Amino acid sequence: MQVILGAVVLAAGQGTRMKSSLPKVLHPLAGRPMIGWVLASLDGVDVARTTVVVGHGAEAVAAALPEDVTTRIQADQHGTGHATGIGLDGLPEACDTVLVLCGDTPLLSPDLITALAAQHAERAPAATMVTTILGDAGSYGRVVRGPDGAVARVVEARDADPAELGIGEINAGIFLFDRAALVAALARVGADNAQGEVYLPDVLPLLGGPVDTLVSADTDVVRGVNTRVDLAACEAIIQERLRTDLMLAGVSMPDPAAVYVDAGVRVGPDTVLLPGVHLKGATTVGARCVLGPNCVIEDSTIDDAAQILNAVVRESRIGPGARVGPFAYVRPGTDLAANAKLGTFVETKNAMIGARAKIPHLSYIGDAEIGEDTNIGAGNITANYDGFRKHRTTVGARVKTGSDCVLVAPVTIGDDAMTGAGSIITEEVPAGALGIARSRQRNIDDFTRRAAAKARAASDTSGGHHA
Repeated sequence: MQVILGAVVLAAGQGTRMKSSLPKVLHPLAGRPMIGWVLASLDGVDVARTTVVVGHGAEAVAAALPEDVTTRIQADQHGTGHATGIGLDGLPEACDTVLVLCGDTPLLSPDLITALAAQHAERAPAATMVTTILGDAGSYGRVVRGPDGAVARVVEARDADPAELGIGEINAGIFLFDRAALVAALARVGADNAQGEVYLPDVLPLLGGPVDTLVSADTDVVRGVNTRVDLAACEAIIQERLRTDLMLAGVSMPDPAAVYVDAGVRVGPDTVLLPGVHLKGATTVGARCVLGPNCVIEDSTIDDAAQILNAVVRESRIGPGARVGPFAYVRPGTDLAANAKLGTFVETKNAMIGARAKIPHLSYIGDAEIGEDTNIGAGNITANYDGFRKHRTTVGARVKTGSDCVLVAPVTIGDDAMTGAGSIITEEVPAGALGIARSRQRNIDDFTRRAAAKARAASDTSGGHHA
């Protein structure tokens, strides 16, 4: 039977045990807010509308959601059943089947949700719930089954008797409901429990129809986040999943546990990620690259066969075959062309650096354009800021600048030109010319001996020696 599926995600809780001013569901995992992982688990199913129930930090949570997701506010938190009822108001009436998820369970997978939807559609029960078996069920709600093996109810750990606490099958907090049955049951459910709240699982005996279960062999699916310890545990699992996917796609990692990648990162085959590599945001890495050790690359594009060692790269492009580092800082707006080089203690910002150009060491190149095959000497600086505005420096192709030069923008150095070491260039250097801007050296012969003699004479005259 064709069903129209709506989803309700419960994300109104304060998360007091996180000890944070940030709403719990916005804490990041692999560069994505926690609730983003929950929403990503819906990718495999056709959801007509998703409604997120928000409460604490409602505006911040709503701002982090995709545009096609609606929100409803649970101003006063009276339990998961109460929140689900509020979420139902955000779904079109045509949604006859409702998926309910918790916003603090980031390890949900699209495969699980797809399997749940398929099973529910095939068997058409009043509800289908995900359960799993734990050796130590801890604080999770226990699934109590009747003599026939059918689900009788779910009892929360704080309300369970000793026999019920011994049950290993637990409620994962993932439900698919027939909407009409759910609405009727929510109208009847009470709050007779230790918390005095309306628990969503308490609707199960009131649905008027069978409750089916999908028992997950993956116990990680039930992991919720209540503390920073939980957050770190989920981060470790997500990182392992992301690294495994990359390695299976042809990426080498000699020490996978020392590599960290965000959810949106893409890496090409035969690339090597060495220890200490952090790939963040919307970073894309090509094939046959060598990154690391110890790199932070964020929102950047790294083309094929590039090499980056001990460097930070942000919002920039590193061209094919280019080399960066060690100890380079590539700031936003840098475009390093093919086979170019940024070496030791080089900083760039908003700079176009041509093919095969080299900036080997100890230089700052900002708001500049460097032509192909140009070599920037050690200790060069583009003085791009006059205290009020930024200005641009243009250096042509095949230029050779001497060591310790300052190029005071706005200024242009033509193709095939050179600058003398120690020069402060404030005017255009024409193509093929040598620009020198420094005082002429003058040597004073025998200076040190005569200066020392003069100093001794002055000391004797002033009575500097005493018996």
